[in-house]
Order: sequence, then structure tokens, then C-alpha cells
Amino acid sequence: MKLKQILALAMAATMTFSFAGCGKADEQQTISKTDESDKTEEKTKDQVTLRIAWWGSQTRHDATNKVIEMYEEEHPDVHIDAEFYDFDSYFTKLDTLVAADDVWDIFQMGGNFPKYENVIEPLDSFIEDGTIDVSDTSDNFLSTTQNAEGKQIGISIGTNTYGIAYDPEMFKEAGISQPTDDWTWEEWKQDCIKIHDKLGIYGSSKMDNFIAGVTQRISQYEKDANFFKKTNDGLDWTDPKPIADYMQMIKELTDKEAYPDAGAIKEIKDIEGDYLVTEDAAMTWVASNQLASIVNAAGRDIKIAPVPRISKDGAYGMGIQSSQQFCVSKSSKAKKEAAEFINYFVNDIDANKVLNGERGVPIMNKVRDSVMEQATDSDKLIYDFVDKIGKFPKEECNVISPDQKDEIEDQDKLLIEKVQYGELSAEKAAKELVDFSQSKFN
Repeated sequence: MKLKQILALAMAATMTFSFAGCGKADEQQTISKTDESDKTEEKTKDQVTLRIAWWGSQTRHDATNKVIEMYEEEHPDVHIDAEFYDFDSYFTKLDTLVAADDVWDIFQMGGNFPKYENVIEPLDSFIEDGTIDVSDTSDNFLSTTQNAEGKQIGISIGTNTYGIAYDPEMFKEAGISQPTDDWTWEEWKQDCIKIHDKLGIYGSSKMDNFIAGVTQRISQYEKDANFFKKTNDGLDWTDPKPIADYMQMIKELTDKEAYPDAGAIKEIKDIEGDYLVTEDAAMTWVASNQLASIVNAAGRDIKIAPVPRISKDGAYGMGIQSSQQFCVSKSSKAKKEAAEFINYFVNDIDANKVLNGERGVPIMNKVRDSVMEQATDSDKLIYDFVDKIGKFPKEECNVISPDQKDEIEDQDKLLIEKVQYGELSAEKAAKELVDFSQSKFN
């Protein structure tokens, strides 16, 4: 064979081997890219997307979004789509989603949750299997978000309660002892009279006469009794006597000028104008989450006492209430993952330092303690007070209200004014209130 032919054959063989080698490399590269694509697709398939919504202020929005970012960083397999609204827009949107059977996976609810129970997934099974850890709270706190059958409809993400804010220096000047945890309405009445007689001011600024004189009053009059049915579809109590007794007390205090009449009450436009703040009264009714505002507006030492009872050894008639709760929707395709996020939201200390109790006092003890460490002195008053009421003996008090409540409350306000002005007896006014309330459910 000639030399040129030998060289040609050698070059051909080399090129064939070289092309074969390139083919193998290309094939391996293609397989490698396919593997990467499969892994990405697999990761996408494994990632869960949760939809969550709430209403509230910009402060709430910012803090909640920060906590969502923290959760996503710790759980890269979870992506959370957040929506937030003002109160009215929130429920308009919720009603639309309910009609379409497409409610958010996690959604915020208040005391009107019975209206939406048919779209809420109870959380009992997630509590039983440990997905949601409730070992660091009490039955009192859990019961704030249970329905009439005791099912855990949601988990509270903030609690509050009611009390009597008072000026301890004014009590001292009037020569009377500060309120005790078991003080009675008779003691409250006598304190009002003595304060007026000694200091020439109202004993108490305006009360929430519907809570104090109707809903809580019934539960104090008979332990575990309630004015509204827990099913929110009617009255559970129709005896007007305890309501009449309260109205008569307000009438007597008004006559003695120890309590403001309807005209004077209408002069109170906001917290800054409350008679306790302006030093025209020694006491006032307050929701616990308003206490800091009253203390700051007053600019002096203000304390808070539990609401009085009918008798010292009688029922308190009202415990803590959930300001908001997180619920899981029945339509959710990721209920367990939704429950896991709720567990993080209520139990994680770092998350709650960011949330800072903006929705109300946290229900978990360790979380409450950690948030309290960064609280102002006036906020610490709130935490201590809610913690105290949360440890009162558990009672079966209805902490939810039907849609008819606002109209009934307005009627109660009108009737009390008539009693104050002597246009109607307390007994007749109480009977009219019960009859009116019953008519709203017919």
C-alpha cells in the first residue's frame, strides 16, 4: 500500500474516533440538562402554594408580610400568596369566594365566624396529631374560637377582654379602697356615689350598657347562661329581671349625678374626651386593647380592674375574647400545610416579636412573655390583665354575636336613655328590650 493511502486511512480512523467522542459528550450533556429540568420540575411539583388573607391597618400588613417571608425562608417548599384589605372590602371579597367555593387556604375571622362555618375546616384533628401545638395555652384561650359544639373553628391570633379603668389617686382622695378581683356591682355603685359626694365628679364615665347590662349580666345572673344562643339564631334567655336591675342601678346613679346622663355621654367623642381622661370621672368601661390609649391620653397613673359581679362568689360572666383568629378553608387542597403555618404564627417567638401583639394579646404563654419583654409599661398592664382574666375559672360564656346584635344594642341604648330621663320604668324597658330582641329573629 502506498504511503499516502496509509496516511489517509489513519486520518479517517482518527476523525471517526473523534466524532464518536463528540457524540458521547453531546449525549451526556443532553442527559445532564434533562436531569436538571426534571429536578426543577420535581421541585416545582413539590412546592405548595398557600393563599392567605386578612384585614387591618398598614402596621398589621407590614408585620404579617414580614412573618410570611420568615416562614418561606424556613420552608422553601412553601410559597404564600398574601392578600389584605380594609374590613368592609375583606368581607365583600370573602362572600364572593364563598359563593365560588374558592376561599383562601388561610383566612382571618372575627366573632362572626358562625356565619361562615360551612366553609371552615375544624382544626381538632390537627391539634390531636400535633400539627398545631396548643400545649402552652389554656382551655379558656382555646374556647374563644370554638363553636357551640366545642369544635375548634380557628386558633386565636390575638385576645382581649373588658374591664374597669380607674384612677387610684381619686379612690384614695375619696377615702375608698381600690377594686378587688371579686368586687360587686353594689360596691361599684356605692363607690360611684362616694366619689361624687367627696370629689364632685362622676363616679364613672360611660359604661358599655349592653355588655355590662345584658350579655354579661345574664351570664352573671345564672352561671353558663347566655342572652344569645351560641348558634346565633335566637335568644337563649327571656327573663327581663336581671336587665331591669341593671337599668334601675344606672337610673339611681344618674339621679344622684354620680353617672352621666344621656346628654353628657353624647359629649364624649373619643378616648381623649372620656371623663376619666379629663378627670371628670374616676372610672370608665374599657376594652383591654384600649387601655394603653387611655393611659397615654390621661398622662397619669391609671389601673384596671375586672368588671364587677352580681355577688362575690358568683359567676364572672365573661372571660377573654378572640379579637381575630386564623381559619382553614374546607376547599383548601393543602389543609395540613395551612395548619402548619398557623402553628408557626401562634407559637414562634421570633415571629411574634415582629407581630408584637398588634391583633391582641397572644394565647401562648411563652410567646406572651417574650412579647411582653418589649412592651411599654401601659402595654404591660394589658398583658397582665388579660393573663389574669384568662386564668379565671372557665365558664360557658357566649363570646360571639349574631348579625342582629347591632340593632338590638341600639334599642338597648335608646331604652336606657328613656329610663334615665324617667320616661320609662326599668322593668318596662327591660321587657321591651327582650320582646324587641325576640322579634329580630322571627
